[in-house]
Amino acid sequence: MLKLYLFVKMKIRIATRKSELAIIQAKYVAKKLTEFIDLDIELVPLLSEGDQTQKPLHEIGGKGLFVNKLESALISNEADIAVHSLKDVPAKLDSDFIIAAVFERESPLDILLSKDGSALINMPSGSVIGTSSPRRKSQILNLRPDIKIVPVRGNIATRIEKLNRGDFDGLIVAKAALSRLDLKLNNSYELSLEEMLPAASQGFIGVECLSSNNKIINILNKINNEIEFKLAEAERKFIAALNGTCLSPIAIYCFNKNNKISIMAKVLSQNGEEKLFKTIESDYKNLDVDIVSFAHDFIKNDANKIILK
Repeated sequence: MLKLYLFVKMKIRIATRKSELAIIQAKYVAKKLTEFIDLDIELVPLLSEGDQTQKPLHEIGGKGLFVNKLESALISNEADIAVHSLKDVPAKLDSDFIIAAVFERESPLDILLSKDGSALINMPSGSVIGTSSPRRKSQILNLRPDIKIVPVRGNIATRIEKLNRGDFDGLIVAKAALSRLDLKLNNSYELSLEEMLPAASQGFIGVECLSSNNKIINILNKINNEIEFKLAEAERKFIAALNGTCLSPIAIYCFNKNNKISIMAKVLSQNGEEKLFKTIESDYKNLDVDIVSFAHDFIKNDANKIILK
């Protein structure tokens, strides 16, 4: 008797926020997956708690609110993986979850948008800059204590609209977001690493899944960029060692330079008056140990006290 076998293509459901940027990032991951494996992909767009309010992040629990809804979808089996801007994911994850894949990093730099594209140093005294990031706020105030910082929420388009209507004189956004949205803005100034060190994992897309889901982890291993993953995880380990959150003025950047890993980190007080800045060199073999030692060096120099000032 002839037996018929039906082969059902595996399906992966991708949890994502509903913003334009988040959907673009989810589609990028979907493309990566289907390049390696014959899969059916379904996007599961969700409205996170952080998307449903315009209150300042420090009042509503930080950027973790952008992640919680997607993690809930993993727990309830509404999705198999969740796609994030990795800088939005808390450095300390619940043991139920794991970041299983990252990709080649987009630019980690920040962009200052204004009416005339002025450099930060050339902005008039008393200028108002919009950002809700304590990291950005502290670094600006450290360089330009005569500038006023106001909080701003919303997606990139909303924030740019607020700039254009005159709510503030300048706006700081991640260059990676502009690149992924294919926004080419003339009146922009790329802040240097000396002016504005990035947030941990800024520029990385991260893929999260349940730590118990070995089948999905094995699939994500196929698309993971192992070298970039080590850099992203090192930056996250630094933040975790300092008990930092997205509300802490901490900046760190690990990058490959002449076959060595250069590490730059900065911790500031909330008002920008105090700053710790250090650099070291490591390599891929010793990075895990060196990054923890580097963080402990900051702690010995009262980094945790400075962050709270």
